[in-house]
Amino acid sequence: MPPVLANTHVIAQDLQTDFVQGLRRALITSGGKLTENTQQATGTVRIHKDEITRKILSVSASNTPREYEVTYTVEFSVDGTAGEILSTQKVSLTRDYSFDETKLLAKQNEEAILLDGMARELVAIVMRRLARI
Repeated sequence: MPPVLANTHVIAQDLQTDFVQGLRRALITSGGKLTENTQQATGTVRIHKDEITRKILSVSASNTPREYEVTYTVEFSVDGTAGEILSTQKVSLTRDYSFDETKLLAKQNEEAILLDGMARELVAIVMRRLARI
């Protein structure tokens, strides 16, 4: 990690999302330290948007959803002690999956696994961008 992110403060509306938790773990794994005190932070990562949207792609003849598209979008920026280092960046991933109401529990589990994987991919993308600062 660059020196500006040696002591990082992460700001997000919801600190418990899969993405934010993954980002915090990745920052620590990369040799950084997380701080809750903005005065001690050498850099601040602001998560402006951490959003999951789902839309129906196709329906059956009985008007039942058959396929969904899930989009996970993250917007972030980085500030240092001297000001903005990285302007607002938008990263988004889209996946689709089939749906069968007779297998509701399995399909809900499939969606949860899909979202977890997308969050991990987004963390990797953000970490690569942070490494280039």
